[in-house]
Amino acid sequence: MLSFLPAPLVGCLASLSLAINTIFWCTLLYIPAILKLIIPIPAWRRACTRLIILISEAWIACNSAWMKLTQRTQWKVEGLEELQREGWYLVVCNHQSWVDIFAMQHVLNRRIPFLKFFLKKELIWVPVIGLAWWGLDFPFMSRHTPEQIAKHPELKGKDMETTRKACEKFRTTPVSVMNFVEGTRFTKRKHERQQSPYQNLLKPKLGGVAFVLSAMGEYIPTMVDITIHYPGGAPRLRDFMCGRVPAVEMYIRRVTIPEALKSRNVDDEAFKQEFKEWMTALWREKDAKLTALKQPEQV
Repeated sequence: MLSFLPAPLVGCLASLSLAINTIFWCTLLYIPAILKLIIPIPAWRRACTRLIILISEAWIACNSAWMKLTQRTQWKVEGLEELQREGWYLVVCNHQSWVDIFAMQHVLNRRIPFLKFFLKKELIWVPVIGLAWWGLDFPFMSRHTPEQIAKHPELKGKDMETTRKACEKFRTTPVSVMNFVEGTRFTKRKHERQQSPYQNLLKPKLGGVAFVLSAMGEYIPTMVDITIHYPGGAPRLRDFMCGRVPAVEMYIRRVTIPEALKSRNVDDEAFKQEFKEWMTALWREKDAKLTALKQPEQV
């Protein structure tokens, strides 16, 4: 509706809308989050969690509203009809831009359970939204490197223990556990530095997905595999806010998680190999999909 305005003005309006929307809904969300913190009764905390999720879905819906008001982006989405709001999902996606998160929330809000990401523990101190993430039961992780474990052997297995405790909260309420398997946004420089065998993707980092399947595989029957494609090229967040993203394409498919990969020990070598082969096959299919999508643009 406001896309006829100059791009810098659109960007200012969109950024202001995002800021006001975030502050309003986070402030409202703090009430059940604090009540959840100070009253450690499981049933009470579950009720607070459900209320927090409803507030967060309204937050995302308002984000979608200002996006529609300020953007002229054309959306093409396939596979959405296969999803259900009640259920447990493991969601994986290629990662090209900070816009990916806005796009996924816009398309998936109230279609599947609220998306939850694994976050570094330091992010709990982020102003305004750190407490909101805690209230939403986003898992805060303290990942230990092989070098740290070598110096402090007592740390071995702590990551898995932390993941299991985080996932305990997911067993009573349907959830969509989100993972950008590449671990970072795709760039040509990163692609070259990695010597990635894929044309359009970085090498998948399998640890996060393996941890989730090991911790709560019996609760998650389905993976939601999402491929995001930007026909105009991967945009910067600034371009998106200014209404300079002409189109977003999202291709969604349900993938049944093999029973043999659920609730296994992540340190088991046989599991590592089986899981790597399964994810590698999925990643090759995703890479081929992106290659096919880009071909008409190169003609």
